[in-house]
Amino acid sequence: MTPSTPARIALIPGDGIGIPVTQAALRVIAASGAAVETVSFPWSCDHYLQHGRMMPEDGIETLRRFDAILLGAVGWPARVPDAVSLHGLLLPIRKAFVQYANIRPHRLLPGVEGPLKTRDFDILCIRENTEGEYSGAGGRVHQGTPDEVAVETSIFTRAGVERILRFAFEQARGRRGLLASVTKSNAQRHSMVFWDEMTDLIAAEYPDVAVTRYHIDAICARMVMAPESLDVVVASNLFGDILTDLGAAIQGGLGFAASANIDPTRRNPSMFEPVHGSAPDIADQGIANPMAAFWSAAMMLDHLDQTAPAARIMAALEATTASGIGTRPGRDSTDAITDAVLARLEG
Repeated sequence: MTPSTPARIALIPGDGIGIPVTQAALRVIAASGAAVETVSFPWSCDHYLQHGRMMPEDGIETLRRFDAILLGAVGWPARVPDAVSLHGLLLPIRKAFVQYANIRPHRLLPGVEGPLKTRDFDILCIRENTEGEYSGAGGRVHQGTPDEVAVETSIFTRAGVERILRFAFEQARGRRGLLASVTKSNAQRHSMVFWDEMTDLIAAEYPDVAVTRYHIDAICARMVMAPESLDVVVASNLFGDILTDLGAAIQGGLGFAASANIDPTRRNPSMFEPVHGSAPDIADQGIANPMAAFWSAAMMLDHLDQTAPAARIMAALEATTASGIGTRPGRDSTDAITDAVLARLEG
């Protein structure tokens, strides 16, 4: 795809603050000079309450016609259980489009103060995104009785583990050449030992990448005590989920947490989203930080080979935070932050 050919983007603003941050991201994308065409879909918890489904039966086939998906946020647990919204929209999209690589960058933007003493870290977390602990395999029997049993089975396939590890090795090769592989193989002696064995097997093909194996608890400590020692981190679905929230915390909060759900083969559309959630407690207050949505949009454009607009957005974000705008939760309105970024894009 060339920049002269508009990319077709499916927008799913979703719930709560997902709606205003997606609207703001659209303004920033337009100002960046990106070539895009967008279609918006109202799939959300409101849609579920009206239709009994998070998205229509043909939702996946509808999305298949697009080059990428930009998601705001989904969920409103007071109205719809999170298990319904997650399994009704996000997980089906990730699995149907084989978006097996979840990518989340963790670094401090200029002017943003994190909780750690150091600013000197730049971590790229790679999370396996379609199987593992979130496979959905299992069940419950004897519900509501004293004999009730619940079983949740993690699924780790050789193909799934190999492809996410290989993707992570490639990312490390293009950065500082350091890869941290995360398991809990001292306790989970089947799935996580298998992951360790696959790491060692693939490492032989990447002699230029230095690999360190960590248990999940140990790397959580390292991300706090010595984040500058980490480069690319790869983990299973559950462990990656935990680590990336910790990563968001050390980079200044969820307002800066961008993500990409990637099909590296590019046979299917990839999905990009801020990971702050729908935040119902501040919905309609106009104080949601749209920075993560802007960063996610830049990742989307970069994936679509529109690298110049993506770079312009990131430069505008960094100039805005360096000026002090958008660096503290709730201090600046969504509109004020958006206007500041737009001024730098249009100036």
